[in-house]
Amino acid sequence: MKKETSFILRGDIVYSKAPLEIVVNEDSYLVCMNGEVEGVYTSIPKEFYKLRLYNYEGCLIIPGMADLHLHAPQYSFRGLNMDLELIQWLEQVAFPEESKYSELIYANEAYDYFVEDLKKSATTRACVFATLHPQSTILLMEKLEKTGLHCMVGKVNMDRNSPDYLVEGTKDSITRTKKWITSVKDKYQNVIPIITPRFLPSCTDELMIELGNICREYQLPLQSHLSENKGEIKWVKELFPSADSYSAAYEQLGTFGGDIHTVMAHCLYIDKYEMDLMKKNGVYMAHCPSSNTNILSGIAPLRTYLDYKIQIGLGSDIGAGDNLSLFNVMAEAIKVSKLYTCLVKAELKPITSREAFYLATKGGGSFFGKVGSFEVGYELDAIIIKDYSQGQPRDFQVEERLERLIYSAKENDIVAKYCKGTQIFDCYKSNSLL
Repeated sequence: MKKETSFILRGDIVYSKAPLEIVVNEDSYLVCMNGEVEGVYTSIPKEFYKLRLYNYEGCLIIPGMADLHLHAPQYSFRGLNMDLELIQWLEQVAFPEESKYSELIYANEAYDYFVEDLKKSATTRACVFATLHPQSTILLMEKLEKTGLHCMVGKVNMDRNSPDYLVEGTKDSITRTKKWITSVKDKYQNVIPIITPRFLPSCTDELMIELGNICREYQLPLQSHLSENKGEIKWVKELFPSADSYSAAYEQLGTFGGDIHTVMAHCLYIDKYEMDLMKKNGVYMAHCPSSNTNILSGIAPLRTYLDYKIQIGLGSDIGAGDNLSLFNVMAEAIKVSKLYTCLVKAELKPITSREAFYLATKGGGSFFGKVGSFEVGYELDAIIIKDYSQGQPRDFQVEERLERLIYSAKENDIVAKYCKGTQIFDCYKSNSLL
């Protein structure tokens, strides 16, 4: 990891300004000053001649991607037990595995595996669920800090409807969460805590209300799940009969956006009232197409949500999601959108590759600030891809190359990676001083 934060990248530069607006700068120069985008040029302005040039001529340079929802402790068993639905999958697979993270030896080995693969991936920003164990959560944060990636990591809260080996008392959960926060807040440059109630069925009203208060006291964001599965939604209705919807239950408990920066994963079955509530409160949606299909949750009406101007990014949702690559998640998002058009509502057009690229970069990146684009003033997150290794006996336009990558990219196509102007790695070996 190289700490230099002012430099120039040369290559075929592609980024989004809006869901349907792609900017292409073939064989151009991306200038980074103090970790931020200064501009994109066809030739290098004289005032930047002394900056280091990283020459990726012929490669695609695209913004780093934001994964708005993943479970780090589930990485080791991704792709297994995909014949179960959500609640059964949690009880039979996820919960027993997460209990192992009470042992730091196990957590150390498992998180090394996860962190190394995340470092090599297209992801530069991530919202990460850990487990309810404070020490192994801190261990994960320390490992992610060393990568240079910018992540929000949450100690999970669960004080009911959970197995005896993976549940906290309400007061213990609150106390341990505050102690964890004070031990990690402002400790790291790249990693911050995020408050993480697993979902409403596993958290009492008292706990949820106090977690909202903790968000406000420490100025922290919040992540959880919303309307992932029909059985789960029915369960929430039984637990919160006074609430008109799953979203309204979160709002009644003071944990649905507004003065708390909030991201909710899945959101498959939300109605117009809930969309209005998300939009009014600025709640982000993490669209997780892979896990939605893997554990039989359903197909989200993504076109409806996009047209409604809800703030949306993508989530791999490891490990109900089977692949850490957000290229894979983009392709899945497009495919399930097409299925929704074919099988549910023909008048809704499926999303395009341009829109999927936007969601993976600027759409999700905006949860972290001015992130996910090469517009002036944005934090410089970039991945460099040697895509011509997939060569065919014809020429492709730059945007065609990007579309092919969405469907066929491999992690080893990524030859270099930058986050907030910091070089995470560079294995291209063709760079030179200007």
